[in-house]
Amino acid sequence: MVQSTKILVPSGVLGLGFSEDALNEGLKRKPDIIAIDGGSTDSGPFYLGSGTSKYSYEICEAEWRILMQARNQNNIPLIIGSCGTCGVNDGVDMMFEMTVKIAKRLGHSVKIARIYCERELSEFMQAVDESRITALEPAPDITQEALNKITHIVSSAGVEPIQEALLAGADIILVGRATDTALIAALPLSNNANAGASWHAAKIAECGAFCSTNPSSGVILVEIDMTGFTVEAMAQNAFCTPETVAAHMLYENADPFLLTEPGGCLDVTESSYQALDERRVRVQGSLWHESESYTVKLEAAKLSGYQTTLLTIVREPHYVKNIDKWITKLSAICNEKIRQSSLRSESSYELDFRVIGKNAALGELEFSVNMATELGVCVIITAESQHHADDIAMLVNPYLLHLPLSENEPMPTTAFPYSPANSSRGAFYEFALNHTWRLENPCDGFTLMIDEV
Repeated sequence: MVQSTKILVPSGVLGLGFSEDALNEGLKRKPDIIAIDGGSTDSGPFYLGSGTSKYSYEICEAEWRILMQARNQNNIPLIIGSCGTCGVNDGVDMMFEMTVKIAKRLGHSVKIARIYCERELSEFMQAVDESRITALEPAPDITQEALNKITHIVSSAGVEPIQEALLAGADIILVGRATDTALIAALPLSNNANAGASWHAAKIAECGAFCSTNPSSGVILVEIDMTGFTVEAMAQNAFCTPETVAAHMLYENADPFLLTEPGGCLDVTESSYQALDERRVRVQGSLWHESESYTVKLEAAKLSGYQTTLLTIVREPHYVKNIDKWITKLSAICNEKIRQSSLRSESSYELDFRVIGKNAALGELEFSVNMATELGVCVIITAESQHHADDIAMLVNPYLLHLPLSENEPMPTTAFPYSPANSSRGAFYEFALNHTWRLENPCDGFTLMIDEV
C-alpha cells in the first residue's frame, strides 16, 4: 500500500516563471509526480473564443523543457492541464508539438497522453434535448440557437480521464480544460489516499506558492496520506503558515468551506491547520461528499462583434472637475452624428466611455470621492464589423480632442497618448455558457490518445 503521495507544483501556471533552485529543492524530496496548470478563464473570454494562448510560446517552451528534464531525471510523470490557456483541442495539439520537439532535442523516449476536452456542438445539442445540460444560477437555459453562436465549448475534466492516462503508463499527460484541482488530486486518489485530503491539498497547491508568505516564489510540495496532507513551499524565503494555507480556500471560491468538483464536493468546515515548524503546515479533517450524479462544468464563448478603442488624457482642471458633464455631452453629440450619417444603417453599434482615474473599474459602485489631477477617457466601440467600428472611431476622434463644455468658452485640447488615436482590437467575444453537463460515465466527455515518441 502506498503510504503517501508527493506532488510537486512548480508554479500557478506554465509561462509565469519559477525558481529553478526551488524546483531542485522540491525534486530532492522525491515527488511522485510534477503537476502544473496551463491556463484559465481569468483573463476573459477572448482566449476561449479565439482558441488562442495568453502566454508567450517561447517562455512556455523554455519552462516546459526544464520540467521535462526534471521528469526524465526522476522518472516520474509530468502533467499539465488547460493547455494553451483555455483547453481547446488546438491548445492540446500545440503542447503536443512542443513536447515532441523538446523530447527529440533532448533524446527522450516518452509516452505522451493527450486528453481532449472540446467536443462537437452536435453532441451538446443532443444533451440539451436529453435534459443533461443544466444552467447554473443566474444563467438562462441553453437553447440550440444559442449553441449555434458558440465558437468553442470545452468541458472541465475531473480526475478520471487523468487517472486513465496514468493507468496507461503515460510519462507526460497533456489535458485540455481541467479543474486545477483534478491535476493534483488524480494520483493520490489512485493511490487510495484520503479523498478529502486529496481534494483539499489540490485546492491549496493549485496556484503554487500562493498559499505561502511569498506568493511569487512559485514552487510548492504537498504530501497526501490516509489522514491528511502536509504542505511546504520550496523557496528559502517562502513559508507556509496555518493562516496562508487556510486563506487559499477564499481564492476564486464562492464559499470558503465548500468547493464543488466533478463527482462531488470538498468540505473543509472541520479541517484543522497545524504548523509543524516555520515552513510546513499539516491539515486534517477535510471531507469529500460524493454527488448523486456526475457533472462537469461547461465553458464556452461566442463572437459578439469587433472593437476599436480610443484613449485621451484630460488634464485641464475645469474639465477634470466636470468630467461627467463632458462625457454626457460627448456621448450625446457622437450618437447624434452617427444617427445622421450613413454609419447608422450599416449595423448596430455600442459606445462605452470609461473614465480612468475616476470609476473605470467600479462604475456607479465607486465609493472614493477623491479626484485625480488628470483623467484618462477610454472609448470602446463595439460594432458588427471591424470596418464599422473603425469608422465610428474616426467620427468620435475630433470631438474627443476638441469639445467645449459650453458654447461660451474656449475650445479645449485633450492629449492623445499615441498616433493614430484609434486602435483596432479585432474580434470581441463573450462568455456563452455557465452550465453543467451530466455524464453517465466520468470519461464520456473526453477523448484519450496516447503516442510513444
